[in-house]
Amino acid sequence: MEFQTSKTIYAAIRASRHADLRQQLVDAAVRYARIRTDYRLTDPATRAEMEDGRTRAHNVLIDACNILARAMQRDGEDIGWRTRLTQDRKIIGDFACHLHALLGIEGR
Repeated sequence: MEFQTSKTIYAAIRASRHADLRQQLVDAAVRYARIRTDYRLTDPATRAEMEDGRTRAHNVLIDACNILARAMQRDGEDIGWRTRLTQDRKIIGDFACHLHALLGIEGR
């Protein structure tokens, strides 16, 4: 996934009136991105210990995307972002990492 695509998706998410669900998605993305980075920086034995937690965090992120999209759709909001995000776990994980980076840059 391109970083610009992630920025576009995040802009669409920010436009939602569902502040609590939006925040849950952001929190899940940041948590997963941190775990993914830690996973990459550690040794194989530690990675094996992290695997279940990493998968659970990824599932929580995907659930948060789906829950927000359903709520937005129910209220007539545009959910084109969810289609662009696809169902591909790797792409959704990449989005989380892009979002984490974008939030860090916005925070300066």
